[in-house]
Amino acid sequence: MAKGNKGFGSLLTESLEDDIDDGESAPARSVMASRSEALNRLASGKVVTDRTEFVDPARCKPWRMHNRDLDHLAEESCRDLIDAFLSAKKQRIPAIVRRLRDEPDFDYEIIAGVRRWWTVQWLREHNHPEFDYLVTVQQLTDEEAFRVSDVENRSRKDITDWERAREYEAALAEFYEGSLAQMAEHLNISPSWLNRMLNVARLPEGIVEAFADRHDITVRIARDLKPLVKDAQARSRMEIEAKAIVSEREGGALPVSGPEAAKRLLKAATVPVKPVRTANIETLRSKGGKDMLTVSRAKKGNGLTIKILPNSGAEKAELLAMIAELL
Repeated sequence: MAKGNKGFGSLLTESLEDDIDDGESAPARSVMASRSEALNRLASGKVVTDRTEFVDPARCKPWRMHNRDLDHLAEESCRDLIDAFLSAKKQRIPAIVRRLRDEPDFDYEIIAGVRRWWTVQWLREHNHPEFDYLVTVQQLTDEEAFRVSDVENRSRKDITDWERAREYEAALAEFYEGSLAQMAEHLNISPSWLNRMLNVARLPEGIVEAFADRHDITVRIARDLKPLVKDAQARSRMEIEAKAIVSEREGGALPVSGPEAAKRLLKAATVPVKPVRTANIETLRSKGGKDMLTVSRAKKGNGLTIKILPNSGAEKAELLAMIAELL
């Protein structure tokens, strides 16, 4: 059985002579704070302890279940680390790695510290070859490695809900047999909090594509969209609206922000266009308020005739959504 964070935290602080206060309300944060302070005091040479050392970042690779989206790492997103490393003339807080066996191209696998690894590589490529990668070598199983990564990164604000949710979803299936309760117990977090986080990764792809940057999908956005996803008609409207947003983006329009994309999806799902009735003919208006379609119904209720009106300004997706609703 996997231990909770407080018990497992000793792996991170072993030999650093720091005690964890048993009464601390946030064990994950207190463990990492003690570890960081101790390592700051010790990091003064090429080899810091028997398990902490500076290594060549080219000999390291991210663990397959690391929580960072490598495509999202760039000079802008790592600017704070770049400036901190340059100011200190080195990396002060070590990453956590495992030693690899039988891999000729790599010596270490990064469990936590991918952003630091990327930053050191960037500095070496930009006129600072003197920078090495500071790591603490641990012997960890995959499940232990996941918990170490979670302890170190849970309170970091530079990790998006999307990155964290994808990592949790993969771990749930691989380490905890799909049991949310079991995973929550091992991570020392509430099942409700874990469920809200997992909802971010479980939004349908047809809705996710509305977001120009998936990292904009937050727990709050997923919370608002999830109930509507369960309604077939609301989900269909949101997916059609998502296609309209993608079409605008591909047509050269500026990408809308995450909150704005969510607002448009919610509006499409919850505010259907109301018809203006005239005898047996209904005139349906576009979101812009212009006449878009006319619908003629047979007196006996058998069949209908739909006419698309010109100059309504309606997008194809909006027209198709309304026709689908009529049918």
